[in-house]
Amino acid sequence: MIGHELGGRYEVIERIGGGGMALVYKAHDILLGRNVAIKVLRQQFVHDEEFIRRFRREAQSAASLSHSNVVSIYDVGQEDDIHYIVMEYVEGHNLDEIIKERAPLQVDEAVRIASQICDALDHAHQNQIIHRDIKPHNIMIGRNGRVKVTDFGIARAVTSTTITQTGSVVGSVHYFSPEHAKGVVTGEKSDLYSLGIVLYQMLTARLPFLGESPISVALKHLQEEFEEPREVNPLIPQSVENIILKSMRKNPQERYQSAKEMLQDLETCLLPERRNEPKIEFDDMDDEDRTRVIPAIKPQPRSISRAKAQAVEDDDEADEPVVGKGKGKPKKKKSGRAALWISLTLVVLLALAGVVWYVNQKLVVPNVTVPSVINMTEDQARKALSDKGLLVEDPVIRKYDKDFGDGVVYKQSRPEGTVVKEGAAIQLTVSTEKPKLPMPDVKGYTFDDARKALNAKGIKDDNIKKKEEFSDNVEKGLIISSDPGANDEIDVDTQEITLTVSQGPETVKMPDLIGKTLQEAQDLLTQKKLKLLRVVEEDSYTVEKGKVIKQFPFDPNTQATPNAEITLTISKGYPADALNYTLNLPVAPVEEGKNTKIQIKYSDAHTEGKTVDWGTKTIQTTQVLPIDLVVDPNRDAVVTVLRDGQVFDTYSVRYTDVRNGTVPTIELPAMGGEDPGDPGHEGDPGDQGDSGNGDNQGSDETGFLNDHPGKGKGKDKGKGPDTENVIYR
Repeated sequence: MIGHELGGRYEVIERIGGGGMALVYKAHDILLGRNVAIKVLRQQFVHDEEFIRRFRREAQSAASLSHSNVVSIYDVGQEDDIHYIVMEYVEGHNLDEIIKERAPLQVDEAVRIASQICDALDHAHQNQIIHRDIKPHNIMIGRNGRVKVTDFGIARAVTSTTITQTGSVVGSVHYFSPEHAKGVVTGEKSDLYSLGIVLYQMLTARLPFLGESPISVALKHLQEEFEEPREVNPLIPQSVENIILKSMRKNPQERYQSAKEMLQDLETCLLPERRNEPKIEFDDMDDEDRTRVIPAIKPQPRSISRAKAQAVEDDDEADEPVVGKGKGKPKKKKSGRAALWISLTLVVLLALAGVVWYVNQKLVVPNVTVPSVINMTEDQARKALSDKGLLVEDPVIRKYDKDFGDGVVYKQSRPEGTVVKEGAAIQLTVSTEKPKLPMPDVKGYTFDDARKALNAKGIKDDNIKKKEEFSDNVEKGLIISSDPGANDEIDVDTQEITLTVSQGPETVKMPDLIGKTLQEAQDLLTQKKLKLLRVVEEDSYTVEKGKVIKQFPFDPNTQATPNAEITLTISKGYPADALNYTLNLPVAPVEEGKNTKIQIKYSDAHTEGKTVDWGTKTIQTTQVLPIDLVVDPNRDAVVTVLRDGQVFDTYSVRYTDVRNGTVPTIELPAMGGEDPGDPGHEGDPGDQGDSGNGDNQGSDETGFLNDHPGKGKGKDKGKGPDTENVIYR
């Protein structure tokens, strides 16, 4: 598959994962220019039409999900025997890798991850999609800490048709719900059971049920109880353990009724008032499936009264007189028996009297007034109570109180002045050293996410400081490090936390090199710690030879990375086929001796066809102004003359004329006046004021006035053209 192009647009780059159902590849979407993940169905399933039908239907259903914690599905396709799904590519690691690397996770981190998974499940359940395969392998954690749940809907296709295939469920059986293991219909609560196991594993680094085979694990889900999380990890708050216990009940009716309900519990479980809430209790007697232990019935001890009675009867029979001839013997026997009974009666009475005296001595206990031991050390309190004949109930409650020092009693179960019997036990509460919590690891978080994580630990915003640094390795906006570091013990009330946030790679301001000489440009680049990669020469009409025309890849005044390589384009001056030409342009005032404002505009190859001002001049007499022009084969020069703000005339200088040296000279005719014999110039054919009889009448093809003298006298007795009618061509 590597190097293969699916669907004409997805170029497969590398394999990044796989499971019992499909293989996952990283690919590049040529059409949209982005990386995607492509899940390709394994070959053993491609001929199972029912499976393929469910596979495509479920994938299309999952594509309807749009949520920040759900991996988006972009496309579903088939090429020959290859069935594939195109989905969002997440840069990061899956939760299974994170658990193996550093579980047990911090409580706040585990709860944050579980909350985002639960949010995704809530969105899916509202769209009638059950995941059915929630496990760490299907949870992606992006580089920015964002949780993404993948394989929505695909698990349904697997479990509905391949549950009996060997090896199909080995990877997921540890996260099965009891109803899933039974093979009955599963619903939203099955996803919540699996999420409870994921949370259990994050916090304890172990699975609740293990076995030698998938079947044995499934049976444990049905029949056995798991070791409670706090027994494995005592650092887990009771409120978090309650969430796990409730989500992992074997009876679905005792679990959370919806993902939203569980999400609300996750979002509030770390609040200070909830962390030590009572342990949740369930009435297991109502669970018909629960295995019961019936105590054995022990035999009752038999009464000995009948035996004693029988013994007395036997003794009486033995003591009865024997009938004989003597008369005194029976009387002696009867007298001895009476003495015996009297003696026994006296012994019993004396014993009873002793018992009464002993009990009376024990029951009559003197009263004692309880003293105050508040603000005493524990040893002092024990001695004070002992002197009064009182005991200290063990174990002593040890709990931090901000108003009392370490080892000082701040609470006693019986207040001062209470009268109790001698020997009574008093429960003491002793203040401990202020507890210090481990600093959470917030590397890779945004500053806002890190601040929220610290707030959840009880650290106030005023104690959280931000520092920014450049970094080539950490994306801009993410935490580089913290002071104190991760897992360092901190006092949440007073500790000041400094979070160092990445500004991305260090940048420098790119200097403006346009118009600079090569040496000047090199000096500026050296000052900014930039490197000159190469110099390219290029013709230019607008930039003087030897100066910079362009700089690449950074424009002037933009941010560039240090040591970046810069390419400069240097002007070679005008192209070889460009020609310089100076046009001697005669200009005249409206009336000799009076001010006339002359404005010259021009366009040529040097201005790249743009019309620019040559300049403005006020004249009183006729003058010749030199206009420097540049022409090339693709662009002639055009000069426009304005007199007192009005366009007076326009002249064109053609490249071919400049090259051939045939550009006509522009001359003005003489100013008006009485000159009857003006033989100077032949008049323009269209100018009735000067109709000389010369041999060369009219103008030449260039449009410029000819300067050939006429041979005859003008009909108008030498009256030249009016100054206002002089035309520049």
